[in-house]
Amino acid sequence: MIRTDQSPSRAIRTTPRRTVLISGASIAGPALAFWLNRHGYAVTVVEKASAPRDGGYPVDVRGTALEVVRRMGILPRLRDAHIDLRRLTFLGEDGSEVVSVDPHTLTGGVAGEDLEVPRGELTGALHAAVRDDVEFLFSDSIAALDQSGPGVDVTFRGGGSRTFDMVIGADGLHSRTRELLFGPEERFHRYLGYCFAGFTMRNALGLSRETVMWNTPGRAAALYAARDTGEGDDEVHAFLNFAQPEPPFGAFRDPRAQRDLVAAVFADAGWEVPGMLAAMRDADDLFFDVVSQIRMPRWSSGRVALVGDAAYAPSFLTGQGSSLALVGAYMLASSLAGRDHTTGFAAYERRTRAFVTVNQEQIGKGDAPLFPTTARGLERRNDMLLGLGTAPRSAKGRPAHSALTLPAV
Repeated sequence: MIRTDQSPSRAIRTTPRRTVLISGASIAGPALAFWLNRHGYAVTVVEKASAPRDGGYPVDVRGTALEVVRRMGILPRLRDAHIDLRRLTFLGEDGSEVVSVDPHTLTGGVAGEDLEVPRGELTGALHAAVRDDVEFLFSDSIAALDQSGPGVDVTFRGGGSRTFDMVIGADGLHSRTRELLFGPEERFHRYLGYCFAGFTMRNALGLSRETVMWNTPGRAAALYAARDTGEGDDEVHAFLNFAQPEPPFGAFRDPRAQRDLVAAVFADAGWEVPGMLAAMRDADDLFFDVVSQIRMPRWSSGRVALVGDAAYAPSFLTGQGSSLALVGAYMLASSLAGRDHTTGFAAYERRTRAFVTVNQEQIGKGDAPLFPTTARGLERRNDMLLGLGTAPRSAKGRPAHSALTLPAV
């Protein structure tokens, strides 16, 4: 276990600070730590990785989430890291261009306002904003929770144990905290019928701030260049997405099985796919998962609650995972300000659930058809894209992205 201690208290306190353990130091975790610290809590963050994770695929920050990062003071840093993707080109089975569109017309984003940044830039900015004020325990995780006493007794995998007033699971789609609290993931997992693999590879096509996507029914291969050629980054993000009737549970913890499954699905594919498969075999940053959501009837039990993907993962089809994590963290901390855990958790759900629901439902509002499973569906999608190719940029974005007004700090 690697421990990073918080800075000394800036003021003399006459009453003990309530203690909170947050599991997960990606996006929701450090954002929640920032706001809980502002509201007077003594915060500890436990993370199984050895340090904040850098790298990763680009993520979006839109709508209400932009106000969260502005209030945190990290908006200028994120603006500097903004990718500004200029073009999204769709290809047919033979590799010929179908249409090229402005990415904002497809995602519902607002040019000049919404952000797209490398995931590592966002996690780095969040960690930097809070690292001097809260305690971080790296290379460790929660092994067990016991709420039989006046607090939450936590046993760590590293062997230690401590008691906290509250515990918050911010540990992602496959949350261990959620499993300990509510049972197996399958109870809340809504599989959307696709799997995907992501990794980095050499930018052999010389792509520059653009995405190129090849499609056949039920399969998609995409190359995403986050920077201009010549900026010192000769890599692109590669994605292979495919329809799968049932989740391949046997491959989740087996990287070799993941590679074999993807290679089998794309074995006869054209365009740049053979080179992508070869790069995937050698990639040391392969990320494989299913396209799915987490839908739960409640997000807390006793003194333990969930936030972000652990409670309400929306899937990458919505493009709202990071934004929901940031907004959810703010709303949870705001709801706990001046309240006990019972009333605070209830306020969190009451004030946040409608925003979560409307954003999760965006999978039925135009994103999922990007990966049609039939020839007729692919033809309809291409017709839709050809219409977008001449559409003007939106000045407002999708209403769902800004469907919640944040309470005052």
